[in-house]
Amino acid sequence: MLCELKIENLALIESLHLDLCGNGGNGLVVMTGETGAGKSIMLRAIHLLTGGRASTDWIRNGSEHCTVEALFEVTADNVILHGLFQKQGIEVDEALVMKRVVSKQGRSRMYINGSPATARMAAELAVNLLNVASQHDHQQLLQPGLHLDFLDTMGETWPLRKQFDELFNKWQEKRQKLEHLQVQEQEKEQRKDFLKYQVDEIRDVDPVPGEDELLSEEKKRLKSADMLIKISRKSHKLMEHSLLDGLTQIRMDMSQVAEVDADAKELAAELAGFSYQAEDLVVKLREYSDSLNNDPYRLEEVNERLNELQGLKRKYGNSLELVISFAEDAASELQQIKNLDQAVSVCEAEVASLEKELCAQAGILTKRRKKTAEKLEKSMKKELASLAFNQSGLEVHFQEHANDAAALRQNGWDKVEFFFSANPGEPPRPLVKVASGGELSRLMLAFKCLLAKKDMVETVIFDEVDAGIGGEAAEAVARKIQELSSHHQVFCITHLPQIAARGTTHFLVEKGVEDGRTQSGINLLEPEQRVDEVSRMLAGESVTDQTRAWAEELLAKGRAVA
Repeated sequence: MLCELKIENLALIESLHLDLCGNGGNGLVVMTGETGAGKSIMLRAIHLLTGGRASTDWIRNGSEHCTVEALFEVTADNVILHGLFQKQGIEVDEALVMKRVVSKQGRSRMYINGSPATARMAAELAVNLLNVASQHDHQQLLQPGLHLDFLDTMGETWPLRKQFDELFNKWQEKRQKLEHLQVQEQEKEQRKDFLKYQVDEIRDVDPVPGEDELLSEEKKRLKSADMLIKISRKSHKLMEHSLLDGLTQIRMDMSQVAEVDADAKELAAELAGFSYQAEDLVVKLREYSDSLNNDPYRLEEVNERLNELQGLKRKYGNSLELVISFAEDAASELQQIKNLDQAVSVCEAEVASLEKELCAQAGILTKRRKKTAEKLEKSMKKELASLAFNQSGLEVHFQEHANDAAALRQNGWDKVEFFFSANPGEPPRPLVKVASGGELSRLMLAFKCLLAKKDMVETVIFDEVDAGIGGEAAEAVARKIQELSSHHQVFCITHLPQIAARGTTHFLVEKGVEDGRTQSGINLLEPEQRVDEVSRMLAGESVTDQTRAWAEELLAKGRAVA
């Protein structure tokens, strides 16, 4: 139950604190006022608390941010809400505080019991805290595509429908896989020949990772063989005759010096080491020179091999590693194609099994929905009778369908549409073709009343659901809303004096100018003030003694029924 509501700097409201529980807010709370006074701002505040999209345009001019805060009383027997608290890690005893702050910079912060929360968390909680019915909700009744949703909500079939939806998506995925396999099967011979050609082509060449780089180096040496042989032999000759002979003589001379002068021993040893190292280098230089070969036949072989490898890289990858990986993948796909018949058979069996299970679940859904439709028609007959629909009725029409997989849709086999007859003797016709605005409002109210009896949501908010209603129908709607308030906390923003007079708590929304600025204020009305407000609702500015007497009569009737 909504106990307190605080608003700061939201649109025309600078500061507001409503203590609802302290003012009998657990019955029928009515909110009235002139058009444009700011009643819709209350709905905007609720919208923010329930995780709805915020707009910086809603922040009061001159303020940096707006804040909306609400205190809800949560009963211990509301297992759904307490389950959500546990899921979201929220500690709640008997009170839940939700707060939303929207800054001028467009940032929005949500808090639940003082801890930061996401808009999604708030929305999930709000569904089980309150139910908002606006004057535009009845337009949903004009959309036959939504009628099945109404029926599933009334029959509490959504969990079963969700299971069906998950199974349906799985079935669709398997069907797509089967179609893909069947296309592959049709093209498998052509694909198999193509893959075999690719694998054979790569395997015939038999590339080795890095081979092309080694061959490129070899090609470079072969092309420059004459120059390399000439220079290496010349270098070997210089080292072997000119340099090595001199180093040998130096080594021998310095050995004699070291025998005479101990200080020269270290230098002699270094020169001897250098001399021996030079001898090793001469050997290596001769081996390198001998290894060089001016072989035009080998150069031709290398060029041919490189051309083969380059051809593979052009077709299958930028490197030999990618070419080899391509061959492995192609060989794997080739093996899969060989096993394609078996894969198709397995997938066909899986699709058939899912179809059987789907048809069984669709049948259960249809059976449950038809039972719900029967109950709904009977319940709506009673509800409509209490809303001044004499001998009127709502019928749920199911479109005929085949009970097979071809007729399956995301929500089962069923397609339903509500038919309605507002006048005795007239056959029911599609709701979209026969119901007026006032009739749609009462139909939606009847639906809301039936749903409110089923769920655990304690707070129901009606935003001008009385649009297009007057006379006897207005009195019937007032009775129905008051009846609903006997087991729910009901807020009703209304222009109907019949509804306003039945409220246990009456707030007046007024717009005025203070310090040169327009502000909206909400005040709790005392009994005498209620007479003034109901009189205004009845006659506008032309209030007479007769009007006041009528207002007092309406208020007395409301108190008597309550």
